[in-house]
Amino acid sequence: MLKRNLHRICISLLLGVTVLSLSPNTLTAQETTEPVFGLPFAGDPGPSTWMFGQPYGNTTTAHRWRSSVYGAGQGMHFGIDISARCGTPIIAIGDGFVKEIDTHGSAPHSLSIQHDNGFVSFYGHLLERVKLPIGTEVKRGEQIALSGDPDRSCTSRPHLHLEIRRAPDMIIAYNPIPLIDADWNTIMLMSSFPARFQRDLTNPHQWQYIDEQPDVTFGWALLNNYEETWPLSWRQ
Repeated sequence: MLKRNLHRICISLLLGVTVLSLSPNTLTAQETTEPVFGLPFAGDPGPSTWMFGQPYGNTTTAHRWRSSVYGAGQGMHFGIDISARCGTPIIAIGDGFVKEIDTHGSAPHSLSIQHDNGFVSFYGHLLERVKLPIGTEVKRGEQIALSGDPDRSCTSRPHLHLEIRRAPDMIIAYNPIPLIDADWNTIMLMSSFPARFQRDLTNPHQWQYIDEQPDVTFGWALLNNYEETWPLSWRQ
């Protein structure tokens, strides 16, 4: 906990930004070292069900679009993508209540569920607007939505975008991988997207593992605006 906060403070000082004070909910979330959630899809992964897509964090794709698509999230991919056909049932990853519907992007539709452990789970690129009223209580494993496609085609890139954020303000996003109880080694074997991370050549080992990615504070400066980096972008 101390090491993590010192790391955040050092980054903040280097970037010239103000360190945000931490609420009790933040401390609860950051001190969590054991998985507290389940997967958002039932059944085993595979070509006929669902497959892991883009991981959270310092991905090569996020770096490529760090100043545009991912600019508000410090240049990081601030969730995980799970590929699934349109209409695949999505289940709640934990007990909670419906907090918001169709907010925070991830078109065409999205859903936020607040949990009592200091987190909010966010489900994006849903096929249709969620019919559950705000405040509705949901249980872990209960169907809450249907997966869709951000391009509204159901043929280009249908997938679920899943985020885990700080409750209640949702200003910080956490890496879902260590917070979800799953056999990630097996799941990654059936990945539809190579888990490639961008390298800062001045610190090439930083953020190169799927379970060791930085927290994202929305609205803060880019974390991955590297002067020397690999792989090179297509522009280079």
